[in-house]
Amino acid sequence: MELLPIPLFIHVRVLDIVDIVIVAFLLYQIYLLIRGTAAIKIFSGIVLLYFIWLVVKALNMELLGSILGQVIGVGVIAIIIVFQQEIRKFLLLIGSRYTSKGKSALESFLLGTDQNEVSQTNLDAIVKACKNLSETKTGALIAITRNSELEVYSQTGDIINAELSSRLLENIFFKNSPLHDGAAIIKGNKIHAARCVLPISENLNLPPKFGMRHKSALGLTEVTDALVIVVSEETGKISLADNGSIDYGISLTDLKEKLEQKLQAKR
Repeated sequence: MELLPIPLFIHVRVLDIVDIVIVAFLLYQIYLLIRGTAAIKIFSGIVLLYFIWLVVKALNMELLGSILGQVIGVGVIAIIIVFQQEIRKFLLLIGSRYTSKGKSALESFLLGTDQNEVSQTNLDAIVKACKNLSETKTGALIAITRNSELEVYSQTGDIINAELSSRLLENIFFKNSPLHDGAAIIKGNKIHAARCVLPISENLNLPPKFGMRHKSALGLTEVTDALVIVVSEETGKISLADNGSIDYGISLTDLKEKLEQKLQAKR
């Protein structure tokens, strides 16, 4: 019996290595976006189904392979529907790398937008308001716009477009104020809207101490690049949410430093 020659080496091109590295990088980025959410289980199921399909194809199981092939064929549409929030966040992160001072570089080139027209946010007014709100244990939720437009969330509340000041922020969140229930959205150096409804975080592993304000702060930063400040009504502690994570119970000094650092990074 003549034995078939067994190849001792597998020919691997440089492009094959690059291909594997790119796919691994994309899968890792997807994992970072959906970890801690219900979507991670759905994503795991899709990956498992795909590998089963590959095994079925390798074994030439035509009937099962054709059925799984049809499922995989429409899988792209299903992924877009199931992971619409994660895809939106991923595209936002990509687009944010090509922005400058809150405006798209392409938009500035085509429309001739002057980047210096964007007024800087009065951080002293925000920090002072947070200090007074914290001392009186008045709950507050303040979203600061960066590159992402928050107009869809502004429309859920009342448009104000008033000059940013600590007194106005404190009056908005005063417990008897008709605007206190919801978030205030700051755009540039103006309080653009108040009493706004923010999306709730899909993270299932949040600590029990996080109330609806903290969950809303995280929810907005999961789908946009906004910064969200939370003042707890129960403890008076100040927290800052960004990119799906939150710094809980920070000092006023840390709050201002973090705001300056994060806002400066976007200019």
